[in-house]
Amino acid sequence: MSAKLFAGGLAWATTDDSLKAHFAGYGDIIEAKVIKDHGTGQSRGFGFVTYKETDSATKAKTELNGSELDGRSIRVDNATETRSSSSYSSQR
Repeated sequence: MSAKLFAGGLAWATTDDSLKAHFAGYGDIIEAKVIKDHGTGQSRGFGFVTYKETDSATKAKTELNGSELDGRSIRVDNATETRSSSSYSSQR
């Protein structure tokens, strides 16, 4: 498993900082990023959290999948690199 997690179902109001704060209790975070539309700058409703340690990501995935962030129930899954580009997506 990667140390990078996908977080889906985010509220439009969720920021990089609030995403990081929600995941912070499970280990050292390298980056927490809400993905935004290039044209409008509005959240696309998902983001990624990268931990320093794989074990931290594993625990966060287990504990935070289905948790509430900014009034929304979020989905947490492993992030996987897509073949067509260097971007990441949810593992399904």
